[in-house]
Amino acid sequence: MKCMYCGFMESKVVDSRPSEDGRNIRRRRECLNCGRRFTTYEYIETTPILVIKNDGTRQPFDANKIRNGIIRSCEKRPVALHDIDKLVSDIEKRVYNTLEQEIHSSKIGEYVMDGLKELDQVAYIRFASVYRQFRDVTTFIDFISDIEKD
Repeated sequence: MKCMYCGFMESKVVDSRPSEDGRNIRRRRECLNCGRRFTTYEYIETTPILVIKNDGTRQPFDANKIRNGIIRSCEKRPVALHDIDKLVSDIEKRVYNTLEQEIHSSKIGEYVMDGLKELDQVAYIRFASVYRQFRDVTTFIDFISDIEKD
């Protein structure tokens, strides 16, 4: 690993530990030339997944977009950020476990709705109202009636 201070190409690992979420390894290194210490992170390399949008365009999968949408749905609701992060992580796992290189945004939306339904009913309805793009009040009322039946 190249030293960020002097550019020397060799260093030794002084300390190594998993991060809090367990998705990467934090390594403390010491340069063999100048002796200064620096931190590096080791991540699992993943195959990029493309999301097929409703208009047919494709863009890279980004779990942060899902997280932001869920946070907006849970605004002013008693939902802990930890629970939101767990839901995003679960959705991300489901997306990568499909073993496909492309996934439709509608499938991701269904994953989010399934998770929100268990997490918070109001957040679920908020997300559904944007995701399903209800055309009128009657369609929205029918949707809520279906929820009550469940």
